[in-house]
Amino acid sequence: MANLRIALVAGEASGDILGAGLMRALKARHPAAEFIGVGGPLMQAEGLTSDFPMERLSVMGLVEVLGRLRELLKRRKQLIETLIERKPDVFIGIDAPDFNLNIELKLRQAGIKTVHYVSPSVWAWRQKRVLKIREGCDLMLTLFPFEAKFYEEKGVPVRFVGHSLADAIPLQADRAAARAELGLPDGPLVALMPGSRGGEVGRLGALFLDTAQRLRALRPGVRFVLPCASPERRVQIEALLAGRDLSVTLLDGKSHLALAACDAVLIASGTATLEALLYKRPMVVAYRLAPLTFWILKRMVKSPYVSLPNLLAQRLLVPELLQDDATVEALAQTLSPLIDGGEEQTRGFDEIHRTLRLDASNQAADAVLNLIGQSR
Repeated sequence: MANLRIALVAGEASGDILGAGLMRALKARHPAAEFIGVGGPLMQAEGLTSDFPMERLSVMGLVEVLGRLRELLKRRKQLIETLIERKPDVFIGIDAPDFNLNIELKLRQAGIKTVHYVSPSVWAWRQKRVLKIREGCDLMLTLFPFEAKFYEEKGVPVRFVGHSLADAIPLQADRAAARAELGLPDGPLVALMPGSRGGEVGRLGALFLDTAQRLRALRPGVRFVLPCASPERRVQIEALLAGRDLSVTLLDGKSHLALAACDAVLIASGTATLEALLYKRPMVVAYRLAPLTFWILKRMVKSPYVSLPNLLAQRLLVPELLQDDATVEALAQTLSPLIDGGEEQTRGFDEIHRTLRLDASNQAADAVLNLIGQSR
């Protein structure tokens, strides 16, 4: 049997994690498979030859992307040409829908099987994108059950595979062990997680640190831990801390240890909110976008919620304070009672965790290989 050539494109760190897990599962079935496309360090460690650094795709927001649009369009055009020339057995676009959906459409038109892994938020806004997905995508792999239901209703081939984070994170995290590993003492501990991108930290970093100072006035003795997503984010956060009378333990990465160790979390909306849910930690979700981006999205979004815990529960499970509502006083007052009284919020987290714990990487690999007739 000829070796498989599999193309994958991931656009950010969360996609790199999913892509690496999928590649491992595919290699377990086809050890000689060749992987091409675009990915980060984890996917490259699994054997992907990346056409260019994944970071060039890591941009978020409607207004923010405009400054990079020419480069993104040029890279996408070159990638399509390269992949049509190299004729992979299957193309897997991992998240990054504004970049990947167009690639999938062009490749499918060229006779290449296409998979999209991680549904865009079509159920929430820009629902007409489902027409493009139906035209360009042979198979949609969703992380969440409510997404699969949406695609089934729209006639798109779909498989709910669960979430690899739900597989990796234990059903019960050991708080004491995590604190010991980080060298943190007993007592109330709040994790601050203002995001992994420079723009997010720029908009939320000072707000989160101001909230920490206010929270310390409300709850003397509370301590803070802040995992930095990269060396660049650490430098950015250290600059925000300069001149403040605030003791924060900064970590290089180790966001999962921070979540395991803490009592409550102040967190930016995004994948990290799912991680906090899986660690069963009460949270307050905050987010700010560029004002024009927020104004546009507010008029387009059909979902009443933005954070994954609320979308999965289909109810207001965790507080969401967005844009002008995300003030220091509101965040501190909402977070304070959760530090030692968040049980009501976290009661629904375990059921969601079990629903998502399906061995996602192997489920996804089976679905991809079934599509191209290479299952065994």
